[in-house]
Amino acid sequence: MIETPYLLFLGDAPDMLAAKVAIGIRDWRPENAIGQISLPGCGADLKLTEMSLQEGLDAGAKTLVIGVANRGGVISAEWKELLVKALELGYDIASGLHNLLRDEGELVAAAQMHGRTLHDVRVPTVAYPIANGVKRTGKRCLAVGTDCSVGKMYTALAMDAEMQKRGMKSTFRATGQTGILITGQGVPLDAVIADFMAGAVEYLTPSNDEDHWDLIEGQGSLFHVSYSGVTLALVHGGQPDALILCHEPTREHMRGLPGFDLPTLEQLKETALTLARVANPDVQVVGISVNTQHLSEDEAVSYLADVENQTGLPTVDPYRHGAGRLVDALDAI
Repeated sequence: MIETPYLLFLGDAPDMLAAKVAIGIRDWRPENAIGQISLPGCGADLKLTEMSLQEGLDAGAKTLVIGVANRGGVISAEWKELLVKALELGYDIASGLHNLLRDEGELVAAAQMHGRTLHDVRVPTVAYPIANGVKRTGKRCLAVGTDCSVGKMYTALAMDAEMQKRGMKSTFRATGQTGILITGQGVPLDAVIADFMAGAVEYLTPSNDEDHWDLIEGQGSLFHVSYSGVTLALVHGGQPDALILCHEPTREHMRGLPGFDLPTLEQLKETALTLARVANPDVQVVGISVNTQHLSEDEAVSYLADVENQTGLPTVDPYRHGAGRLVDALDAI
């Protein structure tokens, strides 16, 4: 059990996208976000109170959460002095990076000396089966994106919150470190051995009541050459009945890939449906979620209306304007 509340460590994140773990906790579990702590040159600011380690402890923080998701998931040398100090002062540390806390000798030694706990969220804890493709009862919705970090998790969380408010049966199914830190459970899918990824998604989304919806947290993008494998495992293992297309309209290229343009929403729809029909021939694209955080309110409303007119699908920013119309689309299936 990871003790709350958290002090969110932003390190030397170059921008806000790199701090998406911390942002997700701030937005969806604000009661657990005591404050933030940064290193010189950090390009991210959550607008939480900037604290020293001691100030965080004095405010009640129990765990220092590494809120950065950098490329490759590396614990840099620049971070270690602060992390060791945190353990000495009495913090536990939680991380969802590929570079595991338990593999860092300095951190392990400090944790053992001071009786603290290192939580590696991105470590599979179950011997997942190989996918078998057997149809399961209940319904499943998967968010798929034109790129990484475009709002797939936010879309699923917002839809689940709206469904809970309506008294509908739904469960948010976390598949990445941020979702797991928000909800306390899930599958760290990109850390599962490739042959077992689709089976892990089947395990995560078992048979359920006929009117129950699993809202599956999306990962990566079918068009991102670095991370498409984890996306396809979600598409096939999830056997979605419904797909939500997710997009961020101000991107100039794929995240971390300057030589690759984003696909169009129509390309995403066609590709995702083709692949999803392998596991569920009846799957439908039911709506579009647009991350409009970099647009003004007027720009956002205009853009959403244009996309909806072009596609004929309900198009919303579920975090900015609510997920009601996307849930209406699911309810109509």
